[in-house]
Amino acid sequence: MTSGCVVPRGDVLELLDEIRDALPAEVDDAQDVLDHRDQLLAKAGADAEEMLADARARAEQLVAEARAEAQRAVADARAEAEHVVDRGRRAYDDLLARAEADADRTAAAGKAEYERAVSDGRAEQARLVSNTEIVQAAHRESARIVDAANEEADRLRAECDEYVDDKLAEFEELLDRTMRTVNRGRGQLRGPVGPVAAGR
Repeated sequence: MTSGCVVPRGDVLELLDEIRDALPAEVDDAQDVLDHRDQLLAKAGADAEEMLADARARAEQLVAEARAEAQRAVADARAEAEHVVDRGRRAYDDLLARAEADADRTAAAGKAEYERAVSDGRAEQARLVSNTEIVQAAHRESARIVDAANEEADRLRAECDEYVDDKLAEFEELLDRTMRTVNRGRGQLRGPVGPVAAGR
């Protein structure tokens, strides 16, 4: 044998065919993938752009819906607040009118009782001019009746003021809850959209 070797061409070609047949099909598939790499990359990029556009459109829709919902909540809260204020004003006016009417009636009754007592006292005084003790008792009784009427009027006014103050405190608490609701709605409107916006 020498350093050079001559192999018949037919044998070599036959060996190459056998090697090609022995290669797994995955090698050919891999070669196909390499051959179409640019096409696959382009398609993947287009798919990614389409997904990104869909995500942005969805995010914009969510933002629009959140803003619309917040605006509706604010409008509802304002309408409710105005309704509560109007109702509170009407209740206050009604309570005040009733309190003033009760006070006027009490004062009128006291005045009438006083005048009647004075008249009775004067009549008694005229009848018993010589009896100063009875006259003094009549004056004391008339003064007591007037004081009692004034105390009753003061008591009714104090009860009315306390009732009106309690109603106004309830109204203030309701307004405070309404304003907290409005502030939460505004905070949600200014806040982040959600997971879609974070992904952007």
